[in-house]
Amino acid sequence: MDTGTHEVQRSDGAAAPTATPGIAAARALLSWAVDRFGSRLAVVTSMQVEGVVVLDLIRDLDPDVRVILLDTGRLPAGTYRMVDEVRRRLAVNVEVWMPDPDQVRTMVARHGAELFRYDYALRRLCCHVRKVETLRRALVDVDAWVTGLRPGTAASRRHIAPVESDAQYPGKAKINPLASCDADEVLRYARARNLPMHPLYEAGYRSIGCAPCTRAPLPGEDERAGRWWWEPAPGDECGLHGASRSERFDAVLTQWRGDLERDGASRGDLTRDLSRRDRKERS
Repeated sequence: MDTGTHEVQRSDGAAAPTATPGIAAARALLSWAVDRFGSRLAVVTSMQVEGVVVLDLIRDLDPDVRVILLDTGRLPAGTYRMVDEVRRRLAVNVEVWMPDPDQVRTMVARHGAELFRYDYALRRLCCHVRKVETLRRALVDVDAWVTGLRPGTAASRRHIAPVESDAQYPGKAKINPLASCDADEVLRYARARNLPMHPLYEAGYRSIGCAPCTRAPLPGEDERAGRWWWEPAPGDECGLHGASRSERFDAVLTQWRGDLERDGASRGDLTRDLSRRDRKERS
């Protein structure tokens, strides 16, 4: 079995080893996943360093692996630059998936474009519409998806299993190859391999999401404390990887689904009216 050991050349010509127990475990798990799921495997990444490390490991095993980025419509400019860099330097095809415009339109019509600032449940709704629903569409033809989750980034991520199931995406395995890695291992690998790095790391960011909802953490804070920092429990999850239970969120989600059904019926009526008008004008 491949042990995950790699060496790259540093600028001084000496070998820079990148093998660590966590990286070796990641490579072994990815090798199993590629063999087990083949073309029905996809890597989902937000272009943070963990995701780029996963891409570098898996591209040696399957150069044609599917790579998915969720473009919420609110990403920082540096993330789009990272997509171009990763495509160019790692030679992988990054699929960019955007939210359903009708779903976003229905949400914004009731709550406004900045809904995430007013209420925890509304922030969760924004994440759900822009991320969770988008990922569901992206994973339709996928049996397993690979993440860049790493333990220790926040209280909600103290323990991460290498392989798990997720109620949000029933029937699909969730592969977390960095489940045995710490931050130092990931950064050492990325630097030794000279991988592309998100420009916001230079500004002190340690976790990068949507532009309006992310800042650099303050000294002593968790890595994810800069996510939704105005909330009582900053750094909580967006819903892609689970989140705290909330009756208020359940209520606004149900309301949004009702609005969506109503708006869909209205759009259908309008389409039928326009079609009848077009036929009448042609006759």
